[in-house]
Amino acid sequence: MGTERGRQTLKTKRLQLRPLAARDAAGLHEAYGDPEAMKFWDMLASRDLAQTRARIPRNTPRHPAWAILSKDGKRFLGMVNYHHREAWNRRLEVGYILSRRHWGKGLMLEALRAFLDHCFADLDTHRIEAIIEPANGRSIRLAEGLGFRAEGLMRDRLCVGGRFRSVIMYGLLAEDWPAHREKSQRAPKPPGR
Repeated sequence: MGTERGRQTLKTKRLQLRPLAARDAAGLHEAYGDPEAMKFWDMLASRDLAQTRARIPRNTPRHPAWAILSKDGKRFLGMVNYHHREAWNRRLEVGYILSRRHWGKGLMLEALRAFLDHCFADLDTHRIEAIIEPANGRSIRLAEGLGFRAEGLMRDRLCVGGRFRSVIMYGLLAEDWPAHREKSQRAPKPPGR
């Protein structure tokens, strides 16, 4: 692991997660510019590479993001981040996206497993949340496979492109993570992102 506490490079069997950088714009645009990949995000798909590039500066200490890369660091696959972090409450919310051509390979499961380890251990997080739209079956299966529990519907939580969207709040507690982490390593990969 490298760099400052909270911004390490994370490594898994097939992946490397490192802080997202401006040089990742073209790779990120493969996901951000794809309406299908962005269907359940809290913003519309980027209209062009320039708009994706402009969205990267959101990668701040309050909204850090990691590029998901192939193990050798040469191929950009997707991104994972945390936001809405409340250190005093020891909680944060995660978000994630993969380019569509990488769906269904278990890559996001592998990336999130390492990312959740990082959030719980290095950031001293007690609770991790994910808000997922009810129609996003892939993301729901992924979250549940990692041990997240559905905690309730939040009506009209997001407004994207002038349309309100409801989401389900999912939560995972630090005390539940070790057992679910172990179980997620043994389970067959879910057809998720």
